[in-house]
Amino acid sequence: MDIRALRYFVELVKCQSFTRAADALFVTQPTISKMVKQLEEELDMPLILREGRSFRLTDAGRVTYERGLDVLSAMNQLKHELADLASLSHGELVVGLPPMVGVAFFAPVVSRYRRRYPQIELKMVEDGALAIENRIKSGELEIGVAVLPVDSQLFEHYSVVRDPLCLVAPAGSRWRDKSLVQLADIADQPLVLYPDDFTLSRRVGDAFRELGKTPNIVGRSAHWDFIVELVAANLGVTLLPRSIVERLDRQLFDVVPLYDHKLYWHLALIWQRGGYLSHAARAWLALTRETLGGQD
Repeated sequence: MDIRALRYFVELVKCQSFTRAADALFVTQPTISKMVKQLEEELDMPLILREGRSFRLTDAGRVTYERGLDVLSAMNQLKHELADLASLSHGELVVGLPPMVGVAFFAPVVSRYRRRYPQIELKMVEDGALAIENRIKSGELEIGVAVLPVDSQLFEHYSVVRDPLCLVAPAGSRWRDKSLVQLADIADQPLVLYPDDFTLSRRVGDAFRELGKTPNIVGRSAHWDFIVELVAANLGVTLLPRSIVERLDRQLFDVVPLYDHKLYWHLALIWQRGGYLSHAARAWLALTRETLGGQD
């Protein structure tokens, strides 16, 4: 089958006009007619019924149009993949990372990726997990890190870590001898949290509301290191994932695990379900598996 003839036929159906299809394809109307006739002869059945200046599809035309969309989409993806075969020797990969994630997990992945693929320009874009979801959905980003759960109809994911949260308070606090703390216990405490458009911040807020409590939030920051500086300065307490807490100087802070089976920091790499994933992005995904483990 002549792919060009199929492309002209599909464009004709989309435009519902020989004139508009010719303009869209930068060809003449007789060329469109010739290509459609050629396709009809190849398939040995009429695809359109001409009615003056307009036309309507036959049953065969409707089937050919629907299948033609799939064929042209597959051809377009094939072109992308063939053009991408050599992309690991050049190109660019942009990865979306929430601010709290980079230092805690992905610094070694970034380092290994740059050593293994030095010709690829690797860029990290910091944003909240919800914003990263939206940027992947719109096609602005190819791959990024988000907090699960995400919409499984829109995204595929690779789970990186599932961390419980811990209360972090200034050293010598009332919790210094506690083995566990419940969320209700800190409802009246000044709390330093992440921005309210961060997924984890929303989850904490939802958990307080389920208890009928309103958290006393005295400050917000997208950066965990600044959050703990505020805690050390006695501004309040905070809730941080265990992986980040493990990096803190325990002489400066009291750290107590939070007893709440719903509040976890569940991180995953996400990308568009059914979308094209470049070789550079696949290499990032493979290196993440290799470096951090995790599970699908």
